[in-house]
Amino acid sequence: MSYNPTSASCGSAADELYMRRCLELARHGLQGAPPNPMVGAVIVHRGRIIGEGWHRRCGGPHAEVNAVASVAAADARLLPESTIYVSLEPCSHWGRTPPCAELLVQKRFRRVVVGCVDPFAEVQGRGIARLREAGIEVDVGVLEAECLRLNRRFITFHTRRRPWVTLKWAESADGYIDRWRDSRADGDPVHFSSEWTQTLVHRLRATHQAIAVGRRTWQLDAPALTTRLWPGTSPLRCVLSTTMTATPGGPEVFASPAEMLAALHRRGVQSLLVEGGGQTLQTFIDSGIWDEAYVERSDIVLGGGVAAPRLPADTKGRPLHVNFA
Repeated sequence: MSYNPTSASCGSAADELYMRRCLELARHGLQGAPPNPMVGAVIVHRGRIIGEGWHRRCGGPHAEVNAVASVAAADARLLPESTIYVSLEPCSHWGRTPPCAELLVQKRFRRVVVGCVDPFAEVQGRGIARLREAGIEVDVGVLEAECLRLNRRFITFHTRRRPWVTLKWAESADGYIDRWRDSRADGDPVHFSSEWTQTLVHRLRATHQAIAVGRRTWQLDAPALTTRLWPGTSPLRCVLSTTMTATPGGPEVFASPAEMLAALHRRGVQSLLVEGGGQTLQTFIDSGIWDEAYVERSDIVLGGGVAAPRLPADTKGRPLHVNFA
């Protein structure tokens, strides 16, 4: 079942105001919600917010449930006269938790405003249909682009059947990511990052479920690939190599980006951070299998070494963040 929201879209200034609050709330679930989507919900009665919530962690109550639970006892009687704003279509199926669409029907909300339709096959308009069947006024498409962008990883996973791929590297002022080294005996890699940007890198790792490097980086640098500088779960370690074999306690090994992404998709991994080195990053770029890039540019001049990856002149709208901006 599919649903086209454009025929029922709306968007008064008040609707947009409350949907922006939904998006603010939803972002609090960046680390806890995956592999579920980030969702925020706001309950409004005659211009007053009486409840709000977000999806805090996978397996826990959804945003709508938390929003309803936050309503004061004295305001509970107002729910049938209220509007609930939700950044993503309320679910209509039983998973780890009951369907949120049924909760909204039970609470007899007057109106439901939805940011975007859920692309997950178990939903895809069914939640909206259930609400309308119950006689609830439903408007869809308020700040739709922003709501879709918020859950781009979740949507990519379900529509393209692969994880969202983020590239990250640091380079010198003259375009190199390291000096030439043939073995560990040649010394440590050049460090372009400051203490602050190292922390930002670890924050980036904490928001991805898997991380990948190439064989050369793994063998020369033995990177930990953890989130030790930022709270959160360390991502699943992966290596792109045609010669390495997986060992107990070691990283997952894949011969190609396509093989890696297919395997990660089967495991339910929705986001992959590729940290290099240069050849590995370029392989993803040349294959066109990337969605976002972070490039840290240093003032250091190397004068030669391992060339930084080359992005195409036309990135086709993919976000490019230079120095984490």
